[in-house]
Amino acid sequence: MAAKAKIGVLGASGYTGAELVRLLLRHPRAEIVLLTADRRAGKLMADVFPQFSPYALPTLTSIEQADWKALGLDLAFCALPHGTTQKVITELMARAPRTKVVDLSADFRLADTQAYARWYGHAHFAPKLQKGAVYGLTEIYRSKVKAARLVANPGCYTTCSELPLIPLLKAKAIDPDEIVIDAKSGMTGAGRTAREEMLFSEVSEGFHAYGVGHHRHMAELDQEFSLAAGREVVVTFTPHLVPMNRGIFSTIYVRGLKASPEQLHAMLLKTYAKEPFVHVLPFGVTPQTRHVRGSNMTFIGVAADRIPGRAIIVSTLDNLTKGASGQAVQNMNVMLGFPEAMGLEQVALFP
Repeated sequence: MAAKAKIGVLGASGYTGAELVRLLLRHPRAEIVLLTADRRAGKLMADVFPQFSPYALPTLTSIEQADWKALGLDLAFCALPHGTTQKVITELMARAPRTKVVDLSADFRLADTQAYARWYGHAHFAPKLQKGAVYGLTEIYRSKVKAARLVANPGCYTTCSELPLIPLLKAKAIDPDEIVIDAKSGMTGAGRTAREEMLFSEVSEGFHAYGVGHHRHMAELDQEFSLAAGREVVVTFTPHLVPMNRGIFSTIYVRGLKASPEQLHAMLLKTYAKEPFVHVLPFGVTPQTRHVRGSNMTFIGVAADRIPGRAIIVSTLDNLTKGASGQAVQNMNVMLGFPEAMGLEQVALFP
């Protein structure tokens, strides 16, 4: 039997950290040897997430106590808050030159460090590392991910919108200036930190828009859509918070079609025909968040608008899996030479 890769999860006490542990526990080629959680250092993972009680896992430790060289990690997942990751990864990669990294924060997603400073309110702390970082939308950048040492895992909203739109922009089948993305996210997309506005009584029995006109994911969308279109693209994107635990649901309106809605559907069907984690539904059929819950799948539907020259694309995924930790494990598989679907074959949980 092949040796297992030594894996670390930095920030294991958050939702994406827990999702990584859930997936890695059943990965036949991964061995979890490090779990960090500064505020929970010294505790067992089962103390933070009781569902892990039956499993032997490393005791949570602080990042400062981690001996990167001695650990000999093959790969580290970084599930830390935005703005803290750049310094941690700089030290890790300097002290452990053979360790690869998949970063789940936004700290390395924007290739332009000046754009990062504008959107995130502070200078980029690792511009040299940024030059070598690969944007980890696996289906689009698979060959680059395979050769990378540092992969910036895309955001959940962006993955959900980029997978259906990038092939159409590359084919010049839609007008890049006429894209409207109306997206909804489950509660876990906001993280696990206790905040008044995230209390059950504050969010239940309704939903609302946020980040209207200036959400940070806009920079990521503009970057990837501009690359796909071969010119500058500035997208209209509005996120909403829905009182459910998991899921991203994006309704995307495209105009100025250079092809019929049926042809757009055929393009996506051809693009993703052999992809294990992108499923294009029959024309006119739209997906639901419950159809992808707990899986690494993205479901995409295409329908004709009643107005000629327009189409409606609906895309959905689980924000913690394909939108974060599942895609991170998918990238790990590519980086370490494992079968891409290994450890990610689980079917969606329904009902």
